[in-house]
Amino acid sequence: MAAIVTPSGMSPAGRLAVALGRGLVLKNPVMTASGTFGYGEEYAPFCDLNRLGAVVVKGISLEPRLGNPPPRIMETPAGMLNAVGLQNVGVRAFINEKLPYLRQFDTKVIANIFGESGEDYCRVAELLGAADGVHGIELNISCPNVKKGGIAFGALPEAAAEITGQVRGATDLPLIVKLTPNVTDITVIARAVEAAGADALSLINTLTGMAVDIERRCPRLANITGGLSGPAIRPVALRMVWQAVQAVRIPVIGIGGIMAAADALEFLICGARAIQVGTASFIRPTAANEIVVGIEDYLRRHDMGHVDDLIGSLVTTVGGGKDGCC
Repeated sequence: MAAIVTPSGMSPAGRLAVALGRGLVLKNPVMTASGTFGYGEEYAPFCDLNRLGAVVVKGISLEPRLGNPPPRIMETPAGMLNAVGLQNVGVRAFINEKLPYLRQFDTKVIANIFGESGEDYCRVAELLGAADGVHGIELNISCPNVKKGGIAFGALPEAAAEITGQVRGATDLPLIVKLTPNVTDITVIARAVEAAGADALSLINTLTGMAVDIERRCPRLANITGGLSGPAIRPVALRMVWQAVQAVRIPVIGIGGIMAAADALEFLICGARAIQVGTASFIRPTAANEIVVGIEDYLRRHDMGHVDDLIGSLVTTVGGGKDGCC
């Protein structure tokens, strides 16, 4: 896989720097995952925000949302189920109350956005585009389109492309589209949103799951179903990221069960240009910082001058010898 370069024709400055399209360059490939890092300030006492490539904030809607009633989160044997329901302060409160704090850091701020209609998405994107300190938008298309019977925007390639195109027309900010894994073929969706104007992809969002209290014989989540995240989904996420990398020319950001540097390295080797740390931050608030250090150490140990030398270096030929694997 060829390295993505800046307009000057050179790899981004800095050993760990990565370019994600439309002028968005991160100092390193480690981002936080939306919904797991609040608005950044909550983690600042434990995690050096200046060491991160980007902070992806909690999903933002046009108006404030209270989310779903409890119980709405539970631990699973290798991860967690959540049905928080995208609780957030709304875009105006985010701009006025949350964004000023993030401006003090030398770290990119990516706003994850969602809505129930194209109009909702576009208005949020317009307001964020006019705000100082937002460097990109991540489009959550796992949300139900109320005008189309509640089917998720990201479940069908036509709907995914339509909402991507609408938001692309509403903002000049770099646009990352976050893909749902709850589809038949991730590559079809990936190509559709690329053609509609996405600058990069992030995947995967959570897998739909549920749990039952066998004594009470009722769901453990008030919403019945929720999103499964954590180490249990990492092999699925890695497979989908690898497939997406083969299918599109735009950068791909890997998400799903990344708990340590070794996990992040798997995604980078498979072609992801950046990764997002999610559930791990609940367990170890320092996880994202530790992963940055781990990637740096790997490059040194393998005598790699730039992270571009690592990205997409997967060897898939079977057999021994210098160019073989396994």
